[in-house]
Amino acid sequence: MATTADIRMGLTIKLGNELYQVVDFGQNKTARAAAKVWAKLKSVETGKTIEHTWNSGDTIYPVRIEKKPCQFLYKDDTAYYFMDNTTYEQIALNEAQVDRPEFYKEGQECFILINTENDQPISVELPDKIVLRVTYTEPGLKGDTATRAMKPATVETGATVMVPLFVDNDELIRVDTRTGEYVERVKA
Repeated sequence: MATTADIRMGLTIKLGNELYQVVDFGQNKTARAAAKVWAKLKSVETGKTIEHTWNSGDTIYPVRIEKKPCQFLYKDDTAYYFMDNTTYEQIALNEAQVDRPEFYKEGQECFILINTENDQPISVELPDKIVLRVTYTEPGLKGDTATRAMKPATVETGATVMVPLFVDNDELIRVDTRTGEYVERVKA
């Protein structure tokens, strides 16, 4: 058990019978009333977002989560399949449990979050930055580096990322998976 003073970004807590991950939080103080702590929570099972408020000092129930390295294998109509890199066990997760599914490609390294209370996989997430190959974009022109103009580019996973005008087909780019934005070009 913990108190509202222990709330931080990424913390997984049990609220009712469901697990939620803290996406955002803050504190409201007023002159007359006791301080309140609010949090924006994302359901681990469904991905639905809710807001919840506690009185300052109330008890919360954090859940211990273990992060294991894994590899994305493939996707079919029912689930996404991953392989645990240490035990070589296959794990199937539904799309609601997969963070940013548009950026997964076969062989992609990622992390599975496991609830240590019952050893159930909760979700899977990508590293903060990944390298992808541009499969299609409009041709760029030399000298287009001075402005911050962007154009859409389709990457090897099928996702569309806004890139600078100088990026061409078959180039490798680094993408921030938290925001889905272009970071930089990568030399092959």
